[in-house]
Amino acid sequence: MTVSTVYGIFGWPVAHSRSPALHNAAFHAMGIPAVYVAFPVAPQRLADAVLGVRAMGIAGLNVTLPHKTAIMDLLDDIDPAAAAIGAVNTVYRDGDRLIGENTDAAGLARSLNEAGVDLTAKHVTVVGAGGAARAAVVGLGGAGARQIRVAARRMEASRSLAAQLDGVLPNTSVAATAMESLAGVLATTDVLVQATSATLGDTPEARAFAASLPLLDLPAHAVVVDLVYQPRVTSVLRASQNRGLTTIDGTGMLLHQGALAFERWIGKPAPLTVMRSVFEAAS
Repeated sequence: MTVSTVYGIFGWPVAHSRSPALHNAAFHAMGIPAVYVAFPVAPQRLADAVLGVRAMGIAGLNVTLPHKTAIMDLLDDIDPAAAAIGAVNTVYRDGDRLIGENTDAAGLARSLNEAGVDLTAKHVTVVGAGGAARAAVVGLGGAGARQIRVAARRMEASRSLAAQLDGVLPNTSVAATAMESLAGVLATTDVLVQATSATLGDTPEARAFAASLPLLDLPAHAVVVDLVYQPRVTSVLRASQNRGLTTIDGTGMLLHQGALAFERWIGKPAPLTVMRSVFEAAS
C-alpha cells in the first residue's frame, strides 16, 4: 500500500505509546493509505514541531504528556470541551487551520456506556484534581451525571476544579469535598472514579492508597472505575472486587479516546474490534 497521509502522536517520552499499533491496524483494516508515527518532541521544541505539522501537511495528531496544555497556545482554535478541561489530546485539520480537541472525556463516557453504566441523574465522586480528573468530570457531566463531587489530597485543587466547572455542564453540579469527608460522600455515590496516578504499578504505596479510601461505605450497587490501565486490576479495583462491587479498568477509556480521534480524522466509524484486539494483545 502506498502511504499518502501521515498521522502521529507528540509526547516526551513517547516510545511506550500504544497509539501507533492501534491506528496503523485500523488504517490497514479499512484500506486507508496512511501511517501513524510516534514523534518524540522535547518540551522546548514543541512550537517547532507544530510548525513542522503545518509545513509537512501532517493530517492529524494525538498529544500526550507533557504537551497537552502547552500545545493549546500553538493551535488556531480549541474545542469548547477541551477548553473546559484545559488540555488537548487530539489535533485535526480544518483546511489550513489546526483545531485542538479532547477525546478523553467522551472516551470515558463511551467506555462506561459500553459497560452498561447509565450515568443519567447519577451521583459521582471523582478522586483527583489533575488533568484526568478534569476530563472525567466533563465526560461524566456530559453523559448526564446529576452531581459530581471532587476529592483530592489538596483541598485547594479540588475547590479550583469545582469552581471552574460548576455551571459549565448543563444539569450537573460540581462541588469539592475533603478527603476526610469521603466516607459520608461515598455512602451516596453511584459511580466512583479514581483519577490519580496513585494506583500505577503493584506497589506498597498503591496498596496503601487503596486502603486509605473508605470503600466499605460505598453502596452495593456502586460502580468503581480506575483510569489507570497498568496494571489493569489496580489496588483500588482489587479492593472493590473483594467487596463484590462492579469494577471497570482504564483500558476502555484509552481504547475509545483513540477511536474517537480516528473518527474525527477519517470521518468514518473506527474499526473498534480490530483496535481492541491489538490493545488486548499488547496488554
